[in-house]
Amino acid sequence: MTEQTAVDPKLLEILVCPLTKGPLEYDRERGELISRKANLAYPIRDGVPIMLADEARRLD
Repeated sequence: MTEQTAVDPKLLEILVCPLTKGPLEYDRERGELISRKANLAYPIRDGVPIMLADEARRLD
């Protein structure tokens, strides 16, 4: 894990998907927060989750 993708564990406990309000999974390897319900992966840049659907990657 690099310093750029490190996210405060307490922040991860309270974050939810902005579209579905469902839970997120932290993918440490890719530096993303995964919303299975929305089928999106939100990027984490410089330790900050980017919770915008326009910035999210669609999951296959």
